[in-house]
Amino acid sequence: MRFVFAILAFVLAALMIAFGIAQRTIFLEPASQSLSTTIGDGSPYAVIEGSALTAFPGSQTVTVGGADTVFVAYGRTSDVTAWIGSDDYADVAFDAGSNALDVTTVAGAATEPSAGSAESAEAEAPALPTNPAGSDLWLQEFSAEGSLTTTLTVPEGISVIIASDGTAPAPTDITIAWPLDNSTPWAGPLIVGGALMALIGFVVYLLGLLHFRRSRRPRRNVPRGPRMPKLPRVPRPKTIKASEITGPRRSIGRSMIAVPLLLVSGLVLSGCSPEFWPTSAPEPTGTATATPSATAEGTEAPAPAEVKAPAVTTPQLERIVGDIVSLTAAADAGLDADSIGTRFTGPALEQRLANYKIRTADGSFAPTTALPDSPMTLTLPQQTDTWPRVVMTVLQSEDESTVPTMALILKQESPRENYLVEYAIQLEASAKVPGVAPATIGASLVPPDSKLISMAPEAVGPAYADILLNGDASASFPLFQAEGDSARTLLGVDSKQKQKDALEDTAAMEFTNAAGSGDVVALSTNDSGSIVAVSVNEITTVTSVNGKATIEPTSGPSKALSGITKTTKGIQNTYSEQLLFHVPAAGSTDKIVLLGFSQGLISSVELP
Repeated sequence: MRFVFAILAFVLAALMIAFGIAQRTIFLEPASQSLSTTIGDGSPYAVIEGSALTAFPGSQTVTVGGADTVFVAYGRTSDVTAWIGSDDYADVAFDAGSNALDVTTVAGAATEPSAGSAESAEAEAPALPTNPAGSDLWLQEFSAEGSLTTTLTVPEGISVIIASDGTAPAPTDITIAWPLDNSTPWAGPLIVGGALMALIGFVVYLLGLLHFRRSRRPRRNVPRGPRMPKLPRVPRPKTIKASEITGPRRSIGRSMIAVPLLLVSGLVLSGCSPEFWPTSAPEPTGTATATPSATAEGTEAPAPAEVKAPAVTTPQLERIVGDIVSLTAAADAGLDADSIGTRFTGPALEQRLANYKIRTADGSFAPTTALPDSPMTLTLPQQTDTWPRVVMTVLQSEDESTVPTMALILKQESPRENYLVEYAIQLEASAKVPGVAPATIGASLVPPDSKLISMAPEAVGPAYADILLNGDASASFPLFQAEGDSARTLLGVDSKQKQKDALEDTAAMEFTNAAGSGDVVALSTNDSGSIVAVSVNEITTVTSVNGKATIEPTSGPSKALSGITKTTKGIQNTYSEQLLFHVPAAGSTDKIVLLGFSQGLISSVELP
């Protein structure tokens, strides 16, 4: 009977294992579903809409081919369409009726300038790039030769732009695949259960075999019958060793043990994958929110419709600032004016270009303060869906004693232009940046003439320049906090008087102020105040008292920029000052605080 049970156990084990393996082989469902389409209109760009990317749940594996060079990037739908602008493109959307991808050619809306301004506009406006590669608008971009496959997990409101080089036709072959749940939760239990059943059958078989061998042994204590007469002696047969009888049986037994053990271990290991086992459904935790996975760096769900989205996401800004820091370090080391001009503008560019010119003539002159390769400790993008766009960030190193903390104000003039550093300001050691909105929300841009803060942003620069010029005699002196303001020590009245005292009696020095080249930038803070960045030019004019005395530039920078060694007419030096303030809300008793400043000589000329 034991052998019958063992055979039944082996048969049941074989059926269970076979059915479990069949679920992972011949009965296995596809691991993904995909949709494909072909673009044949010759457009330089193609856009995969969010409706096509999110047509089915799960991550999106996008495969693009059909061109020598393939470029793929994703970003907010509004940013993608804004970058394309008036150019033609192929729009790839999902048609729910046919359950397929639908391709439509979208003709760009050409703008015709007036006849009177056509030539001047063409001469003044720089040529915008046609290649989307390297744009600051993309959350992430990819490129390859021939074909490209990448996996994304993007929420609604995100689109994919496809191109070759922006001039040649875009790649023609597009496939989007989504994963399917082809898990077989009973495969693992069946395989492992079958292996255990085989093991039980083997144990039952051994017990039956042992019982059978015991039943074949001679019985003891058998009653004796009548004594038989002795029989004649016969030759004794050769003794057979027990090992010659049991040896093969032992080897067979070991093999029979080893085979099931190998079978069981192999099948158990094959059933360790999560797809082989039943899993409990996750409990709902509230309203589902589309969030990106690690395969789609830099993606963030768009802000609610009633609030404009921030100009950039934090990962997006980290990539932009990282590129700027690397480029700036190389340009500063090589005095590369052309390179620095691709990422700087306004007063930040003026100071660096002048510094390059001075260092070309005098290699011992100190370079402009470098941008630290440090983490962003503050990210404050503007809430906007139009251009130009403004973003503020603070780069702060852990070793503040040797690496200065820098505040950057970046501006993007149009969708196809990258962000440029307009202000690069070194923060004061005691500066405390006020609380601002999270980077996922952003801040509104305060108008230059706003009356909702204690002083209109456009008036802050001239008021502070007057303090540097006149000290406590300035009408604006009581409005600004003096404590922790090192600019007053370095650039204020006392410093200017020392410069005058150092001149000979034959020369006179005059200080004046003028508006700088930078735009007034003001971003709102949590206390209803504003962070204001302004630029002021301080003009120093040295003239001869009697009009005949010879004036010599006393500093190397002035000589390097002016190119003169002596003059009887006079010298005019212009210093650019980048200033960053916290201006409290209107009605507040708090004073305006200088958060940081950067100064540099940008011009030195001989008076006419």
